[in-house]
Amino acid sequence: MNEVMIRRAVQEDCSAMLELIKELAEYEKALHEVTVTLQQFTEDGFGKSPVWGAFVAEVDNEIVGISLYYDRYSTWKGRRLYLEDLVVTERMRGMQIGKKLFDATLEHGKNNDYSGMVFQVLNWNEPAINFYKKYSPKFDDEWLNVSIEFKD
Repeated sequence: MNEVMIRRAVQEDCSAMLELIKELAEYEKALHEVTVTLQQFTEDGFGKSPVWGAFVAEVDNEIVGISLYYDRYSTWKGRRLYLEDLVVTERMRGMQIGKKLFDATLEHGKNNDYSGMVFQVLNWNEPAINFYKKYSPKFDDEWLNVSIEFKD
């Protein structure tokens, strides 16, 4: 395997990024819930008013991992970075690619005056939980996740 390159995502990466998002959704047994189109995903990241940013991990000119984040605001803490997805394609796991992506995202937050980073992890995803534990995070068992869907 050649060297892993971590870089900011560009518009041309969107198709490969969306495939990794679908791979994650399939792992989480929720592929049917991925309803965003490539056009919408691209517009949301690179259009007139981008709402997300991302880092990609590339090996041999192939995107093998992503870290997708966006701004969040806490009335108690101020600006927070929200990590939406950290994904490494299955065949490349265990090679420190996730760590490199996560570290790049943490650095982005620190260098851009965010007060911290927040994210979710499924309670049954032991590999992910064990990965995050290496960073001494605060796991919150007090709050419930709530969402309201505007579209079917």
